Order: sequence, then C-alpha cells, then structure tokens
Amino acid sequence: MAQTIHIIGAGIAGLTAALSFSAKGHQVEIIEQAPALSEVGAGLQISPNASRILIALGLGQAIEEASMHPASITLTSGHSLRKIAEVPCGDFAARRWGAPYGVMHRSDLQTLLLNAVTADPNCTLRLDRRIEAADLDAIAMPPDGAANGLIVGADGVWSQTRRRVPNAATPRFSGQIAWRFKVSAELAGAVVDRSNVTAFLAPRSHLVAYPLENGKTINMVAIAAGKDPGQTWAARENPTDRAGLLAAFGDWNSDIKDILRQAPEMTWWPLFEMADGGWFDGARTVLIGDAAHAMTPFAAQGAAMAIEDGFELAEAVGAPTALDAAEELSARLSRYEAHRRTRIGRARNRAAFNRFAYHARGPVLLGRNLVLALKPAESLAADLDWLYGYRAAGL
Repeated sequence: MAQTIHIIGAGIAGLTAALSFSAKGHQVEIIEQAPALSEVGAGLQISPNASRILIALGLGQAIEEASMHPASITLTSGHSLRKIAEVPCGDFAARRWGAPYGVMHRSDLQTLLLNAVTADPNCTLRLDRRIEAADLDAIAMPPDGAANGLIVGADGVWSQTRRRVPNAATPRFSGQIAWRFKVSAELAGAVVDRSNVTAFLAPRSHLVAYPLENGKTINMVAIAAGKDPGQTWAARENPTDRAGLLAAFGDWNSDIKDILRQAPEMTWWPLFEMADGGWFDGARTVLIGDAAHAMTPFAAQGAAMAIEDGFELAEAVGAPTALDAAEELSARLSRYEAHRRTRIGRARNRAAFNRFAYHARGPVLLGRNLVLALKPAESLAADLDWLYGYRAAGL
C-alpha cells in the first residue's frame, strides 16, 4: 500500500512541497488549521531562484499574469532621496539568471498555488484541522503499528511539528518590527517609483516600496526597532501604534513621513528568526520554511527559501518507493538537510549583512555610500549570482 506524504501547513512552503511531491508520483495530504486560506500582508518579491521552480511546476503562465517585472532595484537615501546605487532587473534578470524577477500580491501567490493543489488528483487538502502533538504521533504511527509515510512540518515560525525534532531551534525576536501596507499610486506621489523596487535607507530603519496591480498601488514595508510582543505572528495596528512608527521615522524625508502618516491601516509584523538547529528527527519528520529556519526579510528571501525547500525536499525523497525503506529514507533526508543548511546559512548571512548595511550610520554609512556609488551595476548584479542564479536540485 502506498504511503502518504503528510504536510502540516498550507502556506507557501507547504503548498509548493505538495505540488513537488505530487509531480514525483506521491499521494499528499495537506493539513491546515485555518478554516479558509487567506494571506495577511500585501506583497512579496519572487526572485529568479524561486520563479524558476514555480515555472518548472507548471505555474509560469499564472505567475506571469499575477506579477510585475520591475526594471531595477534602487537603493535611495531615506533622508535626501538621493540615489545611492541601482541593480538592473527586468529583461536583464531573465537573461543573467535564467528566470524572471517579479513582485506580486502574497495572496495571489498563495491562491495560484492553492488552485494548482486543488486541481491535483494526488493532493488532498484538509482545512480547519488543528494539529497537536498527539495528532502527529497518530499520523507517524497509526494503530496498525506500521510507519506511515513522511511528516513535513511547514507550519511556520510557531510550528507544532517542530516539537518532534530533537535539537530544533526556538524562535527569537530579532528586535525589528515590519509595518506592511499598501497605498494608492496617487498618495505615493513622485517620491516612489511606480515601476520599480526602491529601498529607502537610513540609520536604524529602512523602507521598501514596489508597485502592484500594474502600478495602481504601491506595496510598502517599513522596518524599524520594536519591542518583543511574545508569541504572535501578525496583527492589525492598534490606534496608538502609528505614533511609534512615525517616531522611528521622525528624521526621514518629509514626503515619506506624509505617506506613513496618511497610509490606511497597516499590518504589524514582529520579525522572528531561528538560530541553526535540527530540522530532521532521523526518521520520518522534517521541517521546511519558517518552521525550520525563519529569517529576517533583509534579503527578501523568505518566500524564495520556502519554495526552494519544498521543491528540493521532494527531489531528495524521489519516487514513492523511497518511503518503503526506512534506512534509505533517513539517508536521503539527512543529505537534504545538510545541503539545505549550507544554502540557508548563506542566505541568512546575506540578510544579516544587509541589515547592517541598510541601517548603517556615521562613518560606516559614508563608506557604504561611497563603495556602492563606485561599483558598476554589473558588479552589483554579480554579487547576487549565487543567490538569484541558483538552480534547485532537479532543474
């Protein structure tokens, strides 16, 4: 009897994993505690290392229709609005890295993944089912005593599945809060480029803006220091929260402050991260995405790493027959964990470096601006070859 892949969590990591396992011929069950799938937040960036995988899963046309392809990523001073540096994207990205760089609604990405899963006869989605430790035990070892497939923990930063994995890390607050919101192109005015990605930088804070809906709206993410809120993920702002945001951006350009002041309700995201820890229990439980390695968004790779995880995990497991031999499965999952740990470590280091560079002040800020100003665009792009040019195993 064929064994089932059990995926806990129907976010980007879980749905990508489901499609990837199905493509290998596996039967997949996705278990999600929410009664309906709805994404909080506004937009995300899909870099070539991720779009290449989505295209391979047959989602190229859907991604093309749902996303925009900025011609550039510009680093700009949050004080003077002076351009510091620019990395070309658009056609350049597709030629250099072999796949498009796009921006899109987070909810659109989840919807197109969900539609593909729903239409896939190998996939079964079970909503409104909260999973506790006892449930995971029952999935792993049914009453007949036979090992039952594979459990994939894709249940996010506050994962329940993580409890099954020895030496797994625990989430820690990064000290940063991300304020996510959308504004009309009219409100953004001439300050924000309506066609491209702009990262506004200043000491201790930064703001990323890029277009959605063919430039009709602008997605914004403002990041600054904040207090540890405890175990939470995202929430609507309280009436008193906006004052704290405005204080954090108090010395910024007045036009940007006006946008922050007039913007509609925001979503308040405390940023948690995970130290290096265990992802695999040595048997039949493995963690992917934020459940394994939540990281700060300073390299805009959270969704991309989740997509890579899901695809490469299915590639590592291979055909359904691999589930039948426990020793072989364990070896395959151990190799997967070692391979992904190296990749995630490098992405995590890049995010830490970007945080340092984006929030630089004093002499470091001056040095950063000088180095970036002297570096040609081609050189800045080359610094991203290892990240954007990555081809997941199996491609």
